[in-house]
Amino acid sequence: MDLNADLGEGFGIWRLGDDEALLDLVTSANVACGFHAGDPATMRRVCAAAAERGVAVGAQVGYRDLAGFGRRHIAYDFAELRDDVLYQLGALDAFCRAYRTRIRYLKPHGALYHAAACDETQAAALVAALNDYDRDLPVLCPPGSVLAQLAQGAGIRVVAEGFADRNYLPNGRLVPRSSPDALVTDPPEVARRAVRMATERVAVTVDGSAIPCPVESICLHGDSPGAVAAAELVRAALIEAGITPTPFS
Repeated sequence: MDLNADLGEGFGIWRLGDDEALLDLVTSANVACGFHAGDPATMRRVCAAAAERGVAVGAQVGYRDLAGFGRRHIAYDFAELRDDVLYQLGALDAFCRAYRTRIRYLKPHGALYHAAACDETQAAALVAALNDYDRDLPVLCPPGSVLAQLAQGAGIRVVAEGFADRNYLPNGRLVPRSSPDALVTDPPEVARRAVRMATERVAVTVDGSAIPCPVESICLHGDSPGAVAAAELVRAALIEAGITPTPFS
């Protein structure tokens, strides 16, 4: 099972999360590409640290929205979003090359992640950007989403992703960030959910029920409270359950 985290989400003098500590625990790093978060120096630092540890680097692409951290929906034109995503891929690629590594997958961030799960135009723009850049790159997204369907139709590998530190609605979508119960902040509970997701292929919902969640990668948010402690427990719990954390790419 792959264990991924959103990293490199600081900007300038502002640091968000402990990238170095998380890179010692995860197998894939979703590196912010400068639109919703991140900057050239941060991208260089995280790519260097990931390459040193053998952690797979993925492009965490988002809306051009630093002030909103990419968590505000933007009604993009297809071509504009395609080109913004392609631009972000190119930026991260340069820093990967500097450390003899490469981009291994694409993952949309925040509001773009949720929009592409149900909006054909935005999902199609992501697929078009991958077609232009490298159609062999997998895309990390929710199982059964519009993005997953369009990517599969285009011959792009889809890697289904689940969230151990986010609550799910009974319909399979994530609880909106605006809700007070959007996050799961207790590290032991995050670890328990990760093990169930990896072994039983289910996610726990806010009403306590379990829904199918067949995933190849489990995400932990680097900006969440107690992210490092949760990642430590998740990794240890997976290993104890006989599951080796391994990059999917």
